[in-house]
Amino acid sequence: MALFNPSREEVRRFFCDTWQKKQANTILTPLETLAGQWMEQHPEYHALLGDSEAALSQDYTPERGETNPFLHLSMHLSISEQISIDQPPGIRHVASVLAQRLDSEHEAQHRIMECLGQVLWESQRDGGQLSPEKYLLALKQLI
Repeated sequence: MALFNPSREEVRRFFCDTWQKKQANTILTPLETLAGQWMEQHPEYHALLGDSEAALSQDYTPERGETNPFLHLSMHLSISEQISIDQPPGIRHVASVLAQRLDSEHEAQHRIMECLGQVLWESQRDGGQLSPEKYLLALKQLI
């Protein structure tokens, strides 16, 4: 079984194409609908999403202090999926408590995103698999 592993260009085209479809009020797939909802909550990305060529050519590096909008939006999608299927088990509860405490699903996702980013970075640094146990432990520390 092959895992879905889109290229950088495919991810960027997905978000730009989805944004353009959303702006034109055309029918969106369920994934595009979800992506569109997260894009709406990030107006700072709208100009970039509307310019596919600029989006495809732009590099985002930590050294320049820039957030990669495509990574950020992809993480929102990933976390939304994790919450919807409660995987790792317990993330739905953490997200719910955190969203209620912060009075914002969006801000709750940003806190969860920090945990996900940390465990992803650690797994890459160590050359191993992402640890769902470490991820869930970090999430539980949020509440």
